[in-house]
Amino acid sequence: MSLRKAYLLIFILLLVDQVSKIYIKTNFILGEEVEVFKWFKILFIENEGMAWGVQIPGIYGKLFLTLFRIAAVGGIGYWLWDSVKKKSSDYLIVAISLILVGAFGNIIDSVFYGVIFDDSQQQLATLFSDQPYGTWFHGKVVDMFYFPFWHGNLPSWLPIWGGKEFTFFNAIFNVADMAISTGVGILIFFNKKAFHHKTA
Repeated sequence: MSLRKAYLLIFILLLVDQVSKIYIKTNFILGEEVEVFKWFKILFIENEGMAWGVQIPGIYGKLFLTLFRIAAVGGIGYWLWDSVKKKSSDYLIVAISLILVGAFGNIIDSVFYGVIFDDSQQQLATLFSDQPYGTWFHGKVVDMFYFPFWHGNLPSWLPIWGGKEFTFFNAIFNVADMAISTGVGILIFFNKKAFHHKTA
């Protein structure tokens, strides 16, 4: 795969990621939910930390996370350029492109959303608001896709979780998260093909 095609893939997915997030921010109140199917819902939440809602404690935790993501994108971008230059497999180039899209998509939220949107609590957010909810590098990542395939009480004979209420699949995510997960999945499940070098 050429670098041009990789950039096109990145651009298209990044556009879809940002359009979907901006639509949710400006049309949903925080916590609002729309049921598409029993097993698929659009649920607007905001994530202040890393994946799965993990947060880095302290005043500078969010800033550190955002700067780390920016540095990671630089490294992943170089990895993509180097892989194309070395004529690596399409599996690897697509996987790196997807991971780059995901990281960059969530960086945009973290860097800019705090200063271009107002609060989503009890109101629809306004794009380019005069009263933004945060500051540079302290924006919240928008998540919306929720797939609760099964919800109920687990059998009492199960250790630890027995008899407790449980939802599968409980994560809420966005297009950028899906891109990262898919890219990592390609590297794991197609490892031999991904790291197989083409011969000249």
